[in-house]
Amino acid sequence: MKSVFDKVRLELKKGMDLPKCRKCGCMRTTLMNLSISLPSLNEDGAKELLNDVNNWLKELEPMEYPCFKCKYCIPPEAMNLLTSRYPFLTTLTLSTKCEFDVKSTWPPAIGEYIVIDSSAPVSVSTLASDELPEKLAGLKPEGLCIAGKTETENIGIDKIIKNVVTNPSIKFLIVAGKEPEGHKSGETLLALGKNGVDSEMRVIGSTGRRPILKNVSLLDVENFRNQVEIENMLGCEDTGALISRIKELSQKASSLGISKPKSKEFAIGKVEPKPVTTQTVPKIKVERHGSVKLDAAGYFVVIPSKKDGIITVEQYSYENKLLRIIEGNNSRDIYLTIINNNWVIDLTHAAYIGKELAKAELSIKQGFKYIQDGA
Repeated sequence: MKSVFDKVRLELKKGMDLPKCRKCGCMRTTLMNLSISLPSLNEDGAKELLNDVNNWLKELEPMEYPCFKCKYCIPPEAMNLLTSRYPFLTTLTLSTKCEFDVKSTWPPAIGEYIVIDSSAPVSVSTLASDELPEKLAGLKPEGLCIAGKTETENIGIDKIIKNVVTNPSIKFLIVAGKEPEGHKSGETLLALGKNGVDSEMRVIGSTGRRPILKNVSLLDVENFRNQVEIENMLGCEDTGALISRIKELSQKASSLGISKPKSKEFAIGKVEPKPVTTQTVPKIKVERHGSVKLDAAGYFVVIPSKKDGIITVEQYSYENKLLRIIEGNNSRDIYLTIINNNWVIDLTHAAYIGKELAKAELSIKQGFKYIQDGA
C-alpha cells in the first residue's frame, strides 16, 4: 500500500513533467510549502520526499503566471493529500490560493505607479508629467485602476504591457500628459496599439529614439493589443477632463459586460483570461557582506567643504603615504576621473567610493555633517 508521501510524490512528478507546471506559481508555492513543512515530520518517507522537493525547486523555470487556472490543479491537490494526513502542517506553510490574485502579485513590473483600484477597467499613463499620477490618485476617480508616468519608448512600454496583460480587469489605457522630448513614448504607445511591432520588436510607425521592446514577447504584445483600447489624450494635464473620460470609459466597460466584481478579485467579465507569457528574470536576494577587500591601488579619504562647495579626495597607499589629491564640485566628475585613470582596481571599492562621493555631495547641498563610512 502506498504511503501518503508516495502519493504526493506521484502527483508532483506528474506536474513537473508538464512545462506549464514548471512555470506556474502554484507549483512554486507548493514546493516551497513542502520545503518548509516536511522537516517537521520525523519519518523516512518525509525525508525522501523533501530530497525530491529540493531537486524540483532547482528545476523550476522562471514564473510566467501566478496560476494557469487548470480545472484540476496538481500542486495544491498534492499538498492537500499531505495536510489531510497531517493537519498541523497548514500552520507552517505560506498562504496560497489557486487563483489569479491581484492583491499579492500585481503589478509585476515595478515602477512609479499608483494603484487606486486593482479591479477597475481604466489605466492612465501620464508620460513625462511627474505630478499628475498623484493628483489623480488623490481624487480617487471611480473606474481608475492604476496611473503612472512613462518616460521611455522601450522599457517604460515593456512595463505597461507586463502590468496590463497580468490584470485582465484593465480594458482601457489613457495616454495623457506631456510627451517626453525625443523618446516620444506617447506616440509610441499609440503606434503600438494601431500597428503592433515588426519581427525585431520595433514599434511600427514610432519616431521615438529607440522604440524596440526587449523584455516582452510577441504574444505579450498581441495580448496587450487585443485586451485594451488606447485613448489618445496626449498633452492633457487637466484632472477634470481625465476624470470625466475615466468615468465614461468605466461606464462603457460596464455596458460591454465587463463589470466590477463585489470582491477585490480581478474583473474578467464573461471571458476567461488567457495565461500570459511575460518574460521573467531571476530576482536575487542580497546577502549580508562584511567589509570590502583591500584594493591594491590604495585607499581614499573624502573631505567635502560646505564653504566653497568643493569635494577633496585624498588617495593614500597602505603605508599611509599620500599619493594624490583630486578636487571637484560634483561626485560624478570625481569618480569618473578616478576610474578613467585606473586609480581604483577592485569593483567593490569603486562602488564604495561612488557611494561616499554621492553622500559627500549631498552633505554640501543639504547641510548635514558628512561622516565617511568604513569600507
